[in-house]
Amino acid sequence: MEPIEIFKALSNESRLQILQWLKEPERHFVPHEGIDMRSTGVCVSQIKDKLKMTQSTASQYLAILLRAGLIKTERIGKYTYYKRDEDAISKIVDSLKKEV
Repeated sequence: MEPIEIFKALSNESRLQILQWLKEPERHFVPHEGIDMRSTGVCVSQIKDKLKMTQSTASQYLAILLRAGLIKTERIGKYTYYKRDEDAISKIVDSLKKEV
């Protein structure tokens, strides 16, 4: 987790919105059948629909969040699910408290 990558990822309103939605996925998304959104995550198609953007753009935003270490993925069949990496986010917050 490079600090510059984290700040770049957080500098976009849509990426921040994704992180907020993923914090409470059951509140913002309808789960796929048999998928627990808390443990598995949310499918990119649900995120792109909510953002009202193309799948390509949504995937790029998710890739940036993934590179920054803010989310993680799980592949099930033909779907990739995304969820927040709460441990990493906690470490980032702790690190900022010490630095600032």
